Amino acid sequence: MRSIHVLNLPGQGRSSISSLRQPRQLGVRSRICSHTVSQAQAQETRKKSLKESGDINKDSNSNSKGKNNGSPYEGGKDDEGNLGACDVFVAPDGEVTQAMCCDYGFRSGVGRLYQGSTGEVPKNFFALGGDNFAREFKQLRRSFRFNEYKSISDVNPPRNFVERIWGSVQHKGVQALATLDEKLEQTPLLQELDPNEMPDEVTDSDGNMTQDCSEVRSALRGLVLRNEDVTAYEHKRKEKEGEVSAPWPIRWTYNFLCFSLDILYKNRPIQRFWVLEVVARMPYFAYISMLHLYESLGWWRAGAELRRVHFAEEWNELHHLQIMESLGGDQMWWDRFLAQHSAIFYFWVLILFYTFAPRMAYVFSELVEHHAADTYKVFTDTNEDLLKSLPPPVCALEYYRGGDLYMFDAFMTTKKEMPRRPPCNTLYDVFVNVRDDEGEHVKTMTACADKTIVESLKELHDSPVKPMGGKKENAPVSMDEQKMDNKGSHL
Repeated sequence: MRSIHVLNLPGQGRSSISSLRQPRQLGVRSRICSHTVSQAQAQETRKKSLKESGDINKDSNSNSKGKNNGSPYEGGKDDEGNLGACDVFVAPDGEVTQAMCCDYGFRSGVGRLYQGSTGEVPKNFFALGGDNFAREFKQLRRSFRFNEYKSISDVNPPRNFVERIWGSVQHKGVQALATLDEKLEQTPLLQELDPNEMPDEVTDSDGNMTQDCSEVRSALRGLVLRNEDVTAYEHKRKEKEGEVSAPWPIRWTYNFLCFSLDILYKNRPIQRFWVLEVVARMPYFAYISMLHLYESLGWWRAGAELRRVHFAEEWNELHHLQIMESLGGDQMWWDRFLAQHSAIFYFWVLILFYTFAPRMAYVFSELVEHHAADTYKVFTDTNEDLLKSLPPPVCALEYYRGGDLYMFDAFMTTKKEMPRRPPCNTLYDVFVNVRDDEGEHVKTMTACADKTIVESLKELHDSPVKPMGGKKENAPVSMDEQKMDNKGSHL
């Protein structure tokens, strides 16, 4: 059965995080793997699922995953046990999980997986470019008209004379651009900007951010990540496991990337993770492109299996990216501009590495994935209590708890006795899952660099992992089973 996504629509008024008893108005967002149903239908679906599995007592004897381990959402239930006003996710096994109320991503509503427009054929190159330019130009104007950059300086106050001078120059530059924009706005050249422009999904009927969304956003601002803690943890890991051997061009490029992240995203962990995930997809795009080229030229066709693994890795990183977007990592124009242009540059650097020395390209990715895993490890340890108090975003639930675990096992190239099926009850679980995913990427990149990937893949094919039901993971599904699955996905 596919996952079912419940979205509360009726009602007016505003709800708070600590007591989600008043339903709030939400924008309707269509998702390809979800259904909009009532709360009663969600509860009935869970009971039906448990009854069919022969575990009907599970609903009353076990703690619902909607409880969220002490989350201020109180499991999304009121005093009568009814589901609250935020999104509720019903997994294929009938477990109900309270989802995060709001999606803070810049592209919230459209343009992302599980949301509107997914799977549509795109417009032509010029139409897409024109639409994006108009959208981003408007956001560029907003960035200095309403001084988005102040939020960066607020969390990073100047510590010395040089930083104070730089901060003063930046402030005056933003003021000058804002003044120029105001003057041009009085002419036919520029349209008037709305100072309170926010997605419908996070606003009430008056156009203001809802109280629950505002409080979640405030909680997310309380997440911390210290560069010195990440550096200290990396040193400990290297002392225990040893340093990855890399030639100086690879090492210098990697050090420059880490240095840039430390400077530009100090005390801004969610934005840092979003930029890191934008960049993290580029190696797999580059490797797949080169393998396609070699196949097209007739030089090398033995890389088909490797292409599949790299696609699975990219698919995994895509969901990491969407998770960080849903937490607001891509809200600022500056972050989007820097990340996307850096990613294009990074792609061509990796193409160059792969052209002359594929092994070195994999070593570089191994270094980056190690850094990502270490950073997420420090982040989850530092913010454990706060992360456990917040529910997971919808996109994380769709990926880790949905019925279609598309390519989830394919990016893990080390043999396991049982398939990895991680929990996803809180935001802490989400970041632990991302951390563990990065650890799997490290293993795959290491295997590619030392050329043991062939043996790893052969071992996986010879001994497929058996899931809980006893059927082999790669076993074919009968047409009757497919029909039952499709029938079960509709209410």
